[in-house]
Amino acid sequence: MLPLRVERFVILTTHSYFLSHDAKQTARMQPYSPLSTLIATAMLREGGHVVAHFDSTFARGVEEFELALDIHHPSVVAIMEDNFNFITKMCTVRRREDALSMIAVAAGRGCRVLVNGPDSTDAPALYLDAGADAVLLGEGEATLVQIAELWRSDPSAALDQVAGLALADASHPFRRTFARPHQRNLDALPFPAWQCLDVDAYRRAWRSKHDHFSWNVATSRGCPYACNWCAKPTFGRGYEQRSPESVATELRVLKDGVAPDHIWFADDIFGFRVDWVTEFAAALRDSDGSIPFMIQTRADLISERMAQALKDAGCKEAWIGAESGSQRILDAMNKGTTVAEILTARARLQAVGIRVGFFIQLGYLGEELVDVLARQVPLFHAEDPARAAAIAMERAEILEERLGAPADAIKVLDALLREINPNHLEAHTALRRLHEARGDFDVLTERGRRALRVHLKGDLKTGLKALDDAIRQALN
Repeated sequence: MLPLRVERFVILTTHSYFLSHDAKQTARMQPYSPLSTLIATAMLREGGHVVAHFDSTFARGVEEFELALDIHHPSVVAIMEDNFNFITKMCTVRRREDALSMIAVAAGRGCRVLVNGPDSTDAPALYLDAGADAVLLGEGEATLVQIAELWRSDPSAALDQVAGLALADASHPFRRTFARPHQRNLDALPFPAWQCLDVDAYRRAWRSKHDHFSWNVATSRGCPYACNWCAKPTFGRGYEQRSPESVATELRVLKDGVAPDHIWFADDIFGFRVDWVTEFAAALRDSDGSIPFMIQTRADLISERMAQALKDAGCKEAWIGAESGSQRILDAMNKGTTVAEILTARARLQAVGIRVGFFIQLGYLGEELVDVLARQVPLFHAEDPARAAAIAMERAEILEERLGAPADAIKVLDALLREINPNHLEAHTALRRLHEARGDFDVLTERGRRALRVHLKGDLKTGLKALDDAIRQALN
């Protein structure tokens, strides 16, 4: 372990997300501030440390990070990933490569390096082998502050007695110190140090592609549910929540200092309790801190009261973790919700004027193409019947032609005509063909009559022409 430069104890905080290295997000151009990084920075400053910050977001690459090292000459580099952002949680290979490169160049300049994030928590050995002195497991901010205090007082202090770490070990890939409890009192944390950022760069980026400028805020940490596909390396399965007054105060501060047009609440589950949301709406009115916002939530939390409370607080858009429209897949996920709850939640939110989006997973274990198509039909049914009908037709075709299940295809088409569009000509035609292939002549006769009635609906001239074309086709 290299000795610390004690003549000037500077900590450089940063993260490894370079927007220019992410073609998809560059095209979307919706960059958000690195919340976890900025909270850690604020905590260090609150403790009296000299802290510099390098925001990788708009940098061209690691070479600009090297320049920051040469300018600030930090004793400690803390690579603190934004644990609230879904891009961080994805743990992409490129993100890991950039983080490992940043560790190497910092260690090569004699800096002590600390790392925190979901990927380093899951795979500490990779980061320790790259040159990190320690991986801060889980949330990380309190651990960082403790290490900073320790090294400021004693530059040669070992870290074995610091809770919540993964350290290098000569005989093992790494060793863990004893576990650190999760942060419970979120109101005790300072607001993120957004003053370290070039806020105008974020504003320009948003305005280059959108008609508004959005900023991010977190009101809670964790998720208490047990969906079996979800990894929780950072916050675990607990759920801690800030007070409504604390969040309203932060929005008032942001309104004055950052002036966003829109807020993204980055919580896995926003609000959780309707009473909290109601109190939040009241606190916003008292502080004049209201800003239109977007949230993520669960279908089974959206009662009529919750939908109204969200509207009163200023919610404009809610993303529901629907995951699937197939109850079989939802049950396999241990999601704890039903398709009916998903559709009811959407209707309740839309009834009060809140836009609704769905998070949907594709290719879950045991999921077949038929499941993928089946789940889309009910999700689109109320909002876009034409799309729902098209998907049902596609599903029927797959059942018949690829899977050899014409009886199941008939059920799909029957449901389409019964529940979505009784006048769907292609569905009637397909049913006629399927019943004919099966020899269901009684049903075929009824379907043929129904199809003729369908042709004559609507504009008479168009209907007669369609009828004439169908008769000619049948005779040929």
